[in-house]
Amino acid sequence: MRFDVITLFPELFEPFLRAGVTRRAYETRQVDVRLWNPRDFAEGNYRRVDDRPFGGGPGMVMLAEPLEKCLQAIRADRAEAQAAPLLLFSPIGQTLNHTAVQGWGEGAGAVLLCGRYEGVDQRFIDRYVTHQISLGDFVLSGGEIAAMALLDAVARLQPGVLNDEGSHQLDSFNPALDGLLDSPHYTRPEVWQGEPVPEALLSGHHARIERWRREQSLQLTVQHRPDLIASARQAGRLSRADEIFLATLAPSAR
Repeated sequence: MRFDVITLFPELFEPFLRAGVTRRAYETRQVDVRLWNPRDFAEGNYRRVDDRPFGGGPGMVMLAEPLEKCLQAIRADRAEAQAAPLLLFSPIGQTLNHTAVQGWGEGAGAVLLCGRYEGVDQRFIDRYVTHQISLGDFVLSGGEIAAMALLDAVARLQPGVLNDEGSHQLDSFNPALDGLLDSPHYTRPEVWQGEPVPEALLSGHHARIERWRREQSLQLTVQHRPDLIASARQAGRLSRADEIFLATLAPSAR
């Protein structure tokens, strides 16, 4: 798959693409990331990519013309029969979640537009943007961090990227966990500052360990994301044993 990133700050991506376990995906081009600076497609001595907003107000707005020329160059380079989706990271976008990440991870890629300043000329958005994505109800100084979040989430789902092939299948929100939060994790030493590892994890009894993890997952999800419990119940993903355990929890934890 291939992701073309339109950004005024391609240097922000350089350490991201070279560090961590996901670098394998980028180095081998299993996830092919290409960076494009719209300033390279701007005209004039100053290669201007922004201007004041009509109607007044603070800040600047990204110009449509350099963005269009940049996008045309990307499409020519991709040489696809059907144009790749163009994603804009925006506060009005759909909140990114595991289901969306999985969808992008199974596709052929996309063009990612990292906005800056007060935003992008609406005429460019109306003409070219096919999807808008948000990380949540807060504002960043640009779309680069959001683009990195999507790229990282997609890359770790690809075969062979993580050391343990099944590692991502036990992540929070994954269908393998019925969309619930993951259980707590422990490692050596067995006792740290007087706090022991839960006895169930040391028992060597696989069924008991799995049940402990399931109940911890249920309890954490009830406490922190009860909406996920409701979704799992509605989808028929909770077993009778799950429901019996949930009934034992204090009302404040349900």
